[in-house]
Amino acid sequence: MAITISSTGPVFSPNISSHGDANSHHIPYLLQFLKQPTPIPISHLKQIHSQTLRSIPTHHPQFLFLYSRILHFSSLADLHYATRLFNNIPNPNSFMWNTLIRAYSRSTHFKEHAIALYRAMVEEQSVVPDKHTYPFVLKACAYLFCLFEGKQVHAHLLKLGFESDLHICNSLIHFYATCGCLDLAQNVFDKMSERSKVSWNVLIDSYVRAGEFDTAMNLFIEMQNAYEPDNYTMQSVISACAGLGALSLGLWAHAYILKKCDKNMNDDVLINTCLVDMYCKCGSVEIAEQVFESMTLKDVNSWNSMILGLALHGKAESSLEYFTRMVKTERFYPNSITFVGVLNACNHRGKVKEGLEYFDMMIKDYNIEPRLEHYGCLVDLLARAGRIEEALNLVSEMPMKPDAVIWRSLLDACCKQQASVELSEEMAKQIFELEESVCSGVYVLLSKVYASARRWNDVGLLRKLMTDKGVTKEPGCSLVEIDGVTHEFFAGDTSHPQSKNIYKFLNKIEKKLESIGYSPDYSGAPLVDEAHDGKQSTLRLHSERLAIAFGLLSLKPGMPIRIFKNLRVCNDCHKVTKLISEIYNVEIIVRDRARFHHFKDGTCSCMDYW
Repeated sequence: MAITISSTGPVFSPNISSHGDANSHHIPYLLQFLKQPTPIPISHLKQIHSQTLRSIPTHHPQFLFLYSRILHFSSLADLHYATRLFNNIPNPNSFMWNTLIRAYSRSTHFKEHAIALYRAMVEEQSVVPDKHTYPFVLKACAYLFCLFEGKQVHAHLLKLGFESDLHICNSLIHFYATCGCLDLAQNVFDKMSERSKVSWNVLIDSYVRAGEFDTAMNLFIEMQNAYEPDNYTMQSVISACAGLGALSLGLWAHAYILKKCDKNMNDDVLINTCLVDMYCKCGSVEIAEQVFESMTLKDVNSWNSMILGLALHGKAESSLEYFTRMVKTERFYPNSITFVGVLNACNHRGKVKEGLEYFDMMIKDYNIEPRLEHYGCLVDLLARAGRIEEALNLVSEMPMKPDAVIWRSLLDACCKQQASVELSEEMAKQIFELEESVCSGVYVLLSKVYASARRWNDVGLLRKLMTDKGVTKEPGCSLVEIDGVTHEFFAGDTSHPQSKNIYKFLNKIEKKLESIGYSPDYSGAPLVDEAHDGKQSTLRLHSERLAIAFGLLSLKPGMPIRIFKNLRVCNDCHKVTKLISEIYNVEIIVRDRARFHHFKDGTCSCMDYW
């Protein structure tokens, strides 16, 4: 047999002997190709497989090794062919089982076969799973959220004595965290006798993905006693800073990257994209733009982060300009997330005409099928602009069932536009049918509708229903960061060490507001307060007002006050914050549940449209 190397791989000459008695000198040639590191085309593999069948008997010492290599390359080229090959191997060894399990675990559509194959392997008496088996099986269990099966796999590996294997423990942490069992992931981590950088990175990232940002940051601090952070670590840390809205921590993380990490990290597209996202979510869109413009390499996600970030800050024109630059100047092809950002930009500025045009562009020019998020943006855009009838028509034409978020948007619009009580009740009914545990906001909105129509009996009945179901109004909570320390305030809070000074300063603010003719807007006060003086007292104790007062007391003149609020800003607090920004010549940046508001010189970036 003569084998030569071509530019496309091994080529067999046409005069290959088919006699099985001349097999020994074939083996070195076969091994020559099967030991190469690069993938082999499936057509060449089939030739090698055919030659092996004709030349190498099953009892030959090299038979299993040759078939292991053929199976390995086949699993990379053609999973169906690899499966047929595996099924025809007598007594496959653990390497062969692992090869196919790994191939299935990495496949797009057949991950469940990895679990089934492992089950067959356990049932097979002639072979025992080894330490290389379990990372692949656990990866498939994590992807498919197979918690029950994964726990069984965990029990099997404990019986076989692999509980101390580093790679298996890392896989277990990832599996449990992916399935939402962070306590079990932490338990595996705590019991590890040896940890690698991967162990820390997986657990930190898992807490970030679960929204446990404080825990993630504490783990990061602890990790630094054992390992230097890498790209993966810093990506998670930056995401945690974004989730916390902690600008000072984000700035520290950025400086850490620039000073202590690999130079390549500065050109890392993923890291820089995370920085853009973080600065946008921490209220500093200007720095986000600086990072974006300094990036030597960008991808679609980078553009999306900038477009979404500008939309979140109400900078609709800038967001749409970036989109135009992305598709026309830089020639990037937008995806569905891009258009979520574009539609959000239109929504935050009330650009109905432009929003409808971009929605059509997404479908006709880019062949992107609208998802629920796109319809949600468009429904909210129409409804908040007072075009509720068009919004309802769009909902009826949607190819998918609307979720509670869409119905809540419509109910909110009905409340603001003072639509009919019957229509508002229908919106609320849809929400109640979709959500077993309805948040208090729906009851509050419906209460406002009844109160506006002076249907006080219905207001009382709704309050009773809330009491009977144990529904309580979500308390307003605002966070303000001072010198790297986050201070938390709830409505009417007196737990802060400086509460006495804060309330004294609030009284001074009230007097200055009264002196310029401020009158309260009671539409945002709780409906349980009947008397105007009671409502006014409640309004002045909203959480963001306490945070603003504390910020004015604590920050140096000229420093912006950055506040993160869990609820949407009410009308009265929005008006008061504009006035305070003018009276005290201070910039106040507030992120509520929906967007950012930048208050300065008595105006707000939202142009009173939110």
